Amino acid sequence: MSESTTPTVREVGIIMNGVSGRMGYRQHLLRSILAIREQGGIELPDGSRLTVKPLLVGRSEAKLAEIAERHGIADYTTDLDAALADPRWEIYGDFLVTKARAAALRKAIAAGKTIYTEKPTAETVDEALELARLAAEAGVKTGVVHDKLYLPGLLKLRRLIDSGFFGRILSVRGEFGYWVFEGDWRPAQRPSWNYRAEDGGGIIVDMFPHWNYILENLFGGVRSVYAQASIHIPDRWDENGEHYDATAEDAAYGVFELDGGVIAQINSSWTTRVNRDELVEFHVDGTHGSAVVGLFGAKIQHRNGTPKPVWNPDIPDEHDYDAFWSQVPVDDVFQNGFRQQWEEFLTSYATGTDYPYDLLAGARGVQLAQAGLQSAREGRKVELPTLSLH
Repeated sequence: MSESTTPTVREVGIIMNGVSGRMGYRQHLLRSILAIREQGGIELPDGSRLTVKPLLVGRSEAKLAEIAERHGIADYTTDLDAALADPRWEIYGDFLVTKARAAALRKAIAAGKTIYTEKPTAETVDEALELARLAAEAGVKTGVVHDKLYLPGLLKLRRLIDSGFFGRILSVRGEFGYWVFEGDWRPAQRPSWNYRAEDGGGIIVDMFPHWNYILENLFGGVRSVYAQASIHIPDRWDENGEHYDATAEDAAYGVFELDGGVIAQINSSWTTRVNRDELVEFHVDGTHGSAVVGLFGAKIQHRNGTPKPVWNPDIPDEHDYDAFWSQVPVDDVFQNGFRQQWEEFLTSYATGTDYPYDLLAGARGVQLAQAGLQSAREGRKVELPTLSLH
């Protein structure tokens, strides 16, 4: 290739705060930013390329040094303030625990950094909305992780919706969860802080922000929620084998009213044994057809192929109901959802285009989690007012 046709390459520095944690390391550093680096960056619409250079940030210099050595990363620090003050690093990525996130985001906004953050963005909707307003006032571009929208199963669901397959969508039923061991006779596969409300734990705070962006982007904005929260297992053992009392719910059962009259029911549980094809599944019913989708799979049943059951408890039902469903074929190549969203956000950053999954979208997720907790406390349906920056 001649010099005149060599594409322009621009490098963007990314502060990655919290990469020693499981999600920050595996999904954001290893499978996203390092994967983008290894492929030589991403191609932008004008034919130029954007490459990435990470700066690892955390509390333990030893852990950061080990990660940097393992992956050939030149830059790491325990001094977040110095990193934010350095103009080489244009984007701030936040993968901290929830309780530490808002304070770090405030610093990043004050430093004028572009922000890409995990959710929930704050512990309360007031603080989440304040962060969104501060970023807007400062002219700071923001993005919030909406990873489950990029799951192969949900991408197939999006295609079904856009094609009109369902007709009018009536309802959504979601089942999410698995058995998390208590930690006494077998180590737990989730961190102990997940079960302590005082540390920002609980499945409502963890999962309702996910349900919010899935529901609002596929079916309609959430208008109200009724939730029942339970601490089914009050005794757990932490990473050191020490007993502690669970103070945050390990299961939540929610009913959500959506724009357009769609009703969604989603069970979220760390105390259920899986008897389904995948750890999360959504059953969508419409006037013309239904679908069941998970992380990867999707199966459908059109109204022309719907059997006609008749309730009769006195004789065995000879219908093979599974046989009336058809698998949606896999005809696309799906990459890691975290990486795909990173690439979309970086493209939006480089081209100066609007990005829909911003801190205001993140605030709506916090709003639903807070309303779910309120509903569980008060035993009633809670309405969700529309959030705005003004």
